[in-house]
Amino acid sequence: MTFNDIFKTRFLENVNSVPLLDMAIAMVLAFVVGLFIFYVYKKTYSGVMYSSSFGVTLIALTMITALIILAVTSNIVLSLGMVGALSIVRFRTAIKEPSDIAFLFWSIAVGIVLAAGLIPLALFGSLMIGAVLLFFSSRSITDQPYILVVHYENQEDENDAYQYIISNVSKSAIKSKSITNHLIEVNYEVRLINDNTNFINDLSTMPGVLHTVLVSYNGDYMS
Repeated sequence: MTFNDIFKTRFLENVNSVPLLDMAIAMVLAFVVGLFIFYVYKKTYSGVMYSSSFGVTLIALTMITALIILAVTSNIVLSLGMVGALSIVRFRTAIKEPSDIAFLFWSIAVGIVLAAGLIPLALFGSLMIGAVLLFFSSRSITDQPYILVVHYENQEDENDAYQYIISNVSKSAIKSKSITNHLIEVNYEVRLINDNTNFINDLSTMPGVLHTVLVSYNGDYMS
């Protein structure tokens, strides 16, 4: 193809630029691998509010990426147009879980590799990534830190409650303390014993304890 032929190409000449069999194989495999990514995401999700729509988005993103790459590889003019068109796209939705970014890149990468015809790489790579994510997600965190926020009426009540806290957690440390009129707020960093949070219920009923909150470091309210 010469430089002049590029600009003489008509619309209908691109109809058969991508064989129908190649399109079918790429899109079907993108859907299957997208389902696998969705499955891994669902099994490894550890956040507060699971969003099934995000999982469906992973499937769609894999197929859409494969579709774009199929079009780009078939026509040099279209590839230049795609670069300009996609450059204005901005993803402004906040990503709450860091692992969500990995799944987004995984979906995009699989779509690109499949459309490029590197099917073994896409399948083997997806199996390896899925196995690694499932393996590490199945390992329980044995020393998860939490922040315990307690409001007291006076210093004596704080001392009594702190002794109770020490006896019900594996580790504890005071992170901050603020005092206002008739109120003492103390933030403790604690490590739970076997993820047991029942002691918070008893702590909240102790004399002089006005308010208790147990918060994980990712901002999830546990009690």
